[in-house]
Amino acid sequence: MSHPMEPKIRILYIDDEANNLLAFQASFRRLYEIYTAETVADGLNILNDKDIQVIIADQRMPKTTGVEFFNIVRKAHPNPVRILLTGYTDLDALIDAINKGEIFRYIKKPWDEMELKTAIQNAFELYQTRKQLRAKVDELQKANDELNRFVYSTSHDLRSPLANILGILNLAKLQQPGKEKDVNEYFAMIESCVNKMDVFIHKTIEYYKGIRLDDVNEDVDFKKMFTDSIELCNMQNPQIVFDVHVDQPVAFRCDGFRLSLILNNLISNAVKYQRVDEANPRVKLSAVVSERQAVIHIEDNGVGIIEEHLNKIFQIFFRSTDFKNGLGIGLYIVKEALTRIGGEISVKSEFGKGTSFALTVPNQAKEPEK
Repeated sequence: MSHPMEPKIRILYIDDEANNLLAFQASFRRLYEIYTAETVADGLNILNDKDIQVIIADQRMPKTTGVEFFNIVRKAHPNPVRILLTGYTDLDALIDAINKGEIFRYIKKPWDEMELKTAIQNAFELYQTRKQLRAKVDELQKANDELNRFVYSTSHDLRSPLANILGILNLAKLQQPGKEKDVNEYFAMIESCVNKMDVFIHKTIEYYKGIRLDDVNEDVDFKKMFTDSIELCNMQNPQIVFDVHVDQPVAFRCDGFRLSLILNNLISNAVKYQRVDEANPRVKLSAVVSERQAVIHIEDNGVGIIEEHLNKIFQIFFRSTDFKNGLGIGLYIVKEALTRIGGEISVKSEFGKGTSFALTVPNQAKEPEK
């Protein structure tokens, strides 16, 4: 039986006898959201218009039997679970329909209210289970597709600096004695390639931890978390001024590792993508915490993002053509980690002037006792 606060089960009942439709509505109108039809055409129109979960049809109708109707319906609308009502003991037709998957249950007419109610509930539970299974299959397919892209892109991005290093070493071998300055330049190029590989490997580990580790809620101090992220990222550009504001009057709990992962990536990007000609590079960080959530803003006056790329930046391995040095994984890690802890993110940016990210993260702290 549906809980009073839950949406009612949506049922389509098709029967050429109006009295049967009225009797069904009289018995179940308070329990279910009921749609009725006297013809196959009307039934199909309702299915095209409404998100029906359970279909009940009479077997003996003038032009089309219930089984034939279900055979038509399941091709265009395979998700609703089908129940057949029959006043006849046409066992061969029923067995054939069950074996072909055209019906879930059959109920003899005149139907027993309790038996039909139980059949509807079981049909709805099957509908929900199938829906969850389809969602899981879609989720696994998405994960598999992303894994394929991840493996391909990772192998490419790791092989590229390795190939550069081998090429530089070959050049160094051909270098004439006494050209120490050129050799030092080669070492600097090798160091750059190795650093790029190190960053990519670090991001790969972050990606793996973000999708594999269990959720662990813990107390979060935003001042400390901002400070730790700044210390980690400030080495990229010591000239940047950080403007930090934290308003945390209540305790805040969430998955500290994933929140740190999110902040580190966003602050790192704010530092990395500063304009080289900016005289006063700055990054503003703020967190306003309530018993319900934390609202976080990260704003920079860097290079910005062109508008046509704003809806793509969270896709795995998306690289803006203006910033080819990016790995295309940092913001994907942010989005995946934020989804895992139930948060949301939005972005505003003006190319050449800066970018602002706004995050909301739910507070998992227990409500104070009254």
